[in-house]
Amino acid sequence: MGPVTGVTGAHRHMRYRMRMRTLDRRVHLLLDESRFRKVEREAQRRNVSLATVIREAIDHLPAEGDRRRDGIAAILAAAPMPVPSDPADLIREVGEARGTPRG
Repeated sequence: MGPVTGVTGAHRHMRYRMRMRTLDRRVHLLLDESRFRKVEREAQRRNVSLATVIREAIDHLPAEGDRRRDGIAAILAAAPMPVPSDPADLIREVGEARGTPRG
């Protein structure tokens, strides 16, 4: 999409504000030089602010529900394994695997 013509600075600002969610939390963030340069290069490449790059990186983090669903899916997709029929044997086996033998 090319540049918008006939848009004043005020209109551009209003359109930008309409696209953004309401921002009501301020964060002071310290970065080492390497991370700062990385964020700065990405912001320059995309012609956006540093804050936009950081917000979008946060938006790409998985939500708690996503991690939980992924974990459940991994467990359900795992190959079946033999399990002792006696619960005492199972407790002993789990303890040995953890390095804390029981029973």
